[in-house]
Amino acid sequence: MVSRPNRNKRRRHVHVRIRRKIHGTASRPRLAVFRSLKHIYAQVIDDDAQRTLAAVSTAGGGFDGYGGNVSAAASVGDMIAERARKAGVEQVVFDRGGHNYQGRVRALAEAVQKAGLLPPSRERSPRDEGK
Repeated sequence: MVSRPNRNKRRRHVHVRIRRKIHGTASRPRLAVFRSLKHIYAQVIDDDAQRTLAAVSTAGGGFDGYGGNVSAAASVGDMIAERARKAGVEQVVFDRGGHNYQGRVRALAEAVQKAGLLPPSRERSPRDEGK
């Protein structure tokens, strides 16, 4: 019998690989995203000082409604951008936490991008596909 792949184990493995490349500093902290079935969590972390500068989730206070959809993720992105600005953060490095960059993770990232904390993503043109 063929065993089913453990998705969470795979996601954690990918997250470890991502974390080797991404490091948050005081000048540009890391925006870490965690997604569960019912909620989404975002933290702005200074890895040098091992300190969380700002955190928002749909599970915590200040959020009403269902937290497992794209609109909830976008509102969490707006809230984390606002709290990060209050903490004095100008720009962040995005850590998708091993999750695919689609759906709720993408909605959160785009909301933070609109707030100006993330640089705009490079749009690929059809000419770039061959490179």
